[in-house]
Amino acid sequence: MSSESTIQSASNLQMDYMKLLVTQLQYQNPLEPLDNNDMATQLAQFSQLQQLESINSNSQSINSTINSNFAKVLGTVGRTYANSLIGRNISFLVSTDTDGYKEMNGTVKEVFNDPEKGSLLIVNTEDGSDYTVGVDGVVSVKS
Repeated sequence: MSSESTIQSASNLQMDYMKLLVTQLQYQNPLEPLDNNDMATQLAQFSQLQQLESINSNSQSINSTINSNFAKVLGTVGRTYANSLIGRNISFLVSTDTDGYKEMNGTVKEVFNDPEKGSLLIVNTEDGSDYTVGVDGVVSVKS
């Protein structure tokens, strides 16, 4: 349900209540009139409901904006960090068949951005092998 339809539904509910209230007032027993306090309380509750729905709608919009901007900023920061590693010596972990992980050293020679995996580093090791390493796989950076 969209925020506009939610707010509209609260307004419609309030209007329906007002119609019902007017009808009750027209047909009430003059010897037993409706309690004014009850009517005022119910109207205040409808007003609060409408305000809460509006606040909820606004907060959802704000959250959506924050989330989309945060992802953009985080991606930019990650790429900037990855680019700063070009030419630097790093230590990184490589998965092995026997020991689980092995720490290796090498020089970052290239950075590229994979749409699914984020920034990836091409690291050249001392033995001339190239490894593709995610930024989160970097253990340490040396000058």
